[in-house]
Amino acid sequence: MTTTPSLEELLERLLSIGGSDLHLKVGSPPTFRIDGELHMADLPSLTADQTRELLDSMLPSHLAPPSAESDVDFAWGRDVLGRFRVNSYTQRGSINIVVRAVPPTSETLGELGLPQTVAKLAGEAGGLVIVTGPAGSGKTTTCSALVDHINTNRRANIITLEDPIEVLHKDKQSIVSQREVGVDIESLGVGLKSALRQDPDVIYVGELRDRDTIEGALVAAETGHLVLTTMYTTDAVETVYRILDSFPTYLERRVRQMLASSLRAVVSQRLLPKNEGTGRVPAVELMLNTEAVRERLIGAEPMETLYETIAEGAFFGMRTLDQAIVERYEAGVVSFSDALMHVASPRDFKLATGALTGAAPQ
Repeated sequence: MTTTPSLEELLERLLSIGGSDLHLKVGSPPTFRIDGELHMADLPSLTADQTRELLDSMLPSHLAPPSAESDVDFAWGRDVLGRFRVNSYTQRGSINIVVRAVPPTSETLGELGLPQTVAKLAGEAGGLVIVTGPAGSGKTTTCSALVDHINTNRRANIITLEDPIEVLHKDKQSIVSQREVGVDIESLGVGLKSALRQDPDVIYVGELRDRDTIEGALVAAETGHLVLTTMYTTDAVETVYRILDSFPTYLERRVRQMLASSLRAVVSQRLLPKNEGTGRVPAVELMLNTEAVRERLIGAEPMETLYETIAEGAFFGMRTLDQAIVERYEAGVVSFSDALMHVASPRDFKLATGALTGAAPQ
């Protein structure tokens, strides 16, 4: 009878096959996510006792197991295996676990396939840079690469506020202090307030998830610090609306002014399967705070035209996500079907690629 491997053996297999996530679900065998798709291992289904034991072997002492009221998130690592982000939750009373491999910061922004304009953002003296996208789109990897780029090339005091800490950074040209929610700070919002008293040049906030954190990031950026952060939004336009909607209507004018003065860029990304071979490549939307964008942020021009402003901003290095996907397809990096699946406007994509005037490309 086949026995279920140990946690270390499962993670070794995850890394050897180039997987991104390991799913440990009661009633199913261990399952690996490879290039965006799930693959069940040829192993016995997991029992409730097994998933509980696996969680107990990883769970930090300061955290309680998941319950009906809350999930649990934490980072876990071993010298040989590397770092992993762990989420555990209950399902029909049993414990399920998702373990995500956290890539090291060895890859540069260029090696990740990101536009050169993104690297230039790391040289900003101050302002707010937001990296957005759905879960699994590489936001953490991009932000870690930005932090590492600054750490390598600037003499700065970098403070990271994370929940949990994922990528560990060693001091290079900069000094990097990494603080974790529940261990070093009460919350990201509280951490932001205290970070302003710690002589920071750069602040990395793991996620803008509530009004206090958003307001703290805007204040930090407005007072001359470079703030790097992430949001779970689909594109730059939705990101702006999400920020504005986080505040009551009577504060909208003030928040618009803060955005207009402090925002440097919104980087929105997706990971698409490569057309040939294995792996995925990023398609990156980029909105920079040009004069035209700023006019829409403060309300001098209609916000409804923000998307068109990005689409027409190629001279400044801007592009929409659809334009980025078209570029990837025309370069032969991604297939027509995969590109079509990820664009916001399939009709415009077909028009741009000539598919409406002839047979659809393969």
